[in-house]
Amino acid sequence: MEKILTEEELSKFSGMIDNARKVVVCAHVSPDGDAIGSTLALKHWLTRKGKQVMVVVPNMFPDFLRWMPGVQDVKVFLKHEDKVEPLVAEADLFIITDLNDSKRMMEMEACVLANPAPKIMIDHHLEPADFCQLVISRPDMCASAEVICHLLYQLGELEHITSDEATCLYAAMMCDTGAFTFNSNRAVVYECISHLLNCGIDKDKIYRNVFWTYSLARMRLTGYLLYVKMEVLPELHASIITLTNKERKMLGVKNGDTEGIVNMPLQISGMRLSVFLSEDTEHAGVVKVSLRSVDDFPCNTMSAQFFNGGGHKNASGGRLACGMDEAVQKVREAIKSYAHLLK
Repeated sequence: MEKILTEEELSKFSGMIDNARKVVVCAHVSPDGDAIGSTLALKHWLTRKGKQVMVVVPNMFPDFLRWMPGVQDVKVFLKHEDKVEPLVAEADLFIITDLNDSKRMMEMEACVLANPAPKIMIDHHLEPADFCQLVISRPDMCASAEVICHLLYQLGELEHITSDEATCLYAAMMCDTGAFTFNSNRAVVYECISHLLNCGIDKDKIYRNVFWTYSLARMRLTGYLLYVKMEVLPELHASIITLTNKERKMLGVKNGDTEGIVNMPLQISGMRLSVFLSEDTEHAGVVKVSLRSVDDFPCNTMSAQFFNGGGHKNASGGRLACGMDEAVQKVREAIKSYAHLLK
């Protein structure tokens, strides 16, 4: 395990935690498994330390994460803005996890930044923005949950976390690595897992809870997208899949049913890049962009250049303020621009 903070930083972190009474733990818009798992693990840990803790996320998270311990207490800002804002205003400490820039909180950003209380960032994305008093950023790590594991280890508390905390951390790491199929070659990742297993987690059940709980609509959606909507560009080793809100309604698609679809074209021999475009269900005129790649193709660079986004080398996302047809043209432009890296 690694010591990720200097002694001065560790003292500062401990002091900020000790001095806090009401803590708000935040994550990014469209929270994924790492965002939900990391925030809930922190909530359980801080609650055991006697803190009043609220987890708040900008918008809805996938239904397949609703089994996680404590998930019923997560507040969705867009759903309960009038109730959440006063609680955010009362916080005397914020922990910002799994996001590197306050802009990724979208509508929740102004509410969080309006409170001058100190803020701690715990993250693993590149180029953290300067809006927190303490930044714990490790882009080399597979998930924000892994950063938390090392932090707890350095605090001498990893061996004493509860099964609920360990379950949330393992699920977060598993989700952000595609069940440990990418960004997970470092041996210390499995040292973290060993510690979590010693806490009594059921890793097999966690896997089933995330990956084997598809709805009938999800199964039919998968077939529809792969057979009808997937466009393969064999000469460029890339693919594009699109999904409109009209199609969502037609197929009865629910929140989270599209999770993992973007990875599927990469199972095609020789495929290097997969792009999934879906109309935003909460913001009209916005198309969400998900990118996945293999080997050394830089999704994050493409996303930043063309899709107002970013992320990791092999897994990134962005957003386009346009219709689907224009979004597809933008993706084609991006793919052609990176043809030299795809061929």
